[in-house]
Amino acid sequence: MGEFSSSPPPSHDHDISNKYETPTPQVFTSFNALKDRIKSHYEVCSDYYYSLWGEHIHHGYFSSPTDTKEVAQIRLIELLLGRSALPAGSAVLDVGCGIGGTTRYLARNHECTVIGLTISGRQVELARNLTAKEAGVKCDQVDGAEFYEVGKGKARYVELDAEKMGDYFSNTSNKLTFDCVWISEAMSHLPNKELFFQNASKLLNVGGKLVVADWFKAEELSSAQMEADIRPIEDGMLLPPMCSQSEYVHYAAEAGLKVFSKPFDISKDVSKTW
Repeated sequence: MGEFSSSPPPSHDHDISNKYETPTPQVFTSFNALKDRIKSHYEVCSDYYYSLWGEHIHHGYFSSPTDTKEVAQIRLIELLLGRSALPAGSAVLDVGCGIGGTTRYLARNHECTVIGLTISGRQVELARNLTAKEAGVKCDQVDGAEFYEVGKGKARYVELDAEKMGDYFSNTSNKLTFDCVWISEAMSHLPNKELFFQNASKLLNVGGKLVVADWFKAEELSSAQMEADIRPIEDGMLLPPMCSQSEYVHYAAEAGLKVFSKPFDISKDVSKTW
């Protein structure tokens, strides 16, 4: 797979987690309330996640007992690149970009022009600071609407609810289309997944790719299994009702998309992340 590099997390004199209380899982009362909780969660917790996981706030794909989490996290990105056959130099919308780890990787290592999208203003701030540091410029030297030069690629960030991306990038002042809409472990947060697939289809160029990695429930679970296993995950991880892989395939087809690479299960390969 070659050599991988990752920006180190910031040093801390003490465990940053001690500054925060562990929230009690709560059942959401409405989808808008859930979105507010998700935004608040990442406003508060993103610095801690950076100290814990580094710049990539997603699972790692472990193929060797000696893999570090940093190597495994990069390998997951490379797995998605391989399965999608995404051409170098593509225009990419990275939805749920976190603090921009994948956004920068695609720019730096795949020469892509990438816009990272997140609902969290704090994540945008962290992403811009990290990207400016890598680009060798001061953060305030680059306007929020301008791209940072990252390797041979480019990256910038937008604070936006992902369910509004179709309208946002269809607006005259922001009008853009993409070769790829990339969403890794973020769609499970979205209440209206059908809308997301419709928006992705609308924003993709002809021949463009929607690249998805996500959490799924198994097919045909019993009511008892749903209550015992799935509901606690949904409530604890700020998720609306989880979907199965076949539901995503259905939503994609309804939006006019075709399967390029069949869904596959990597749960055993990423379990070491926890």
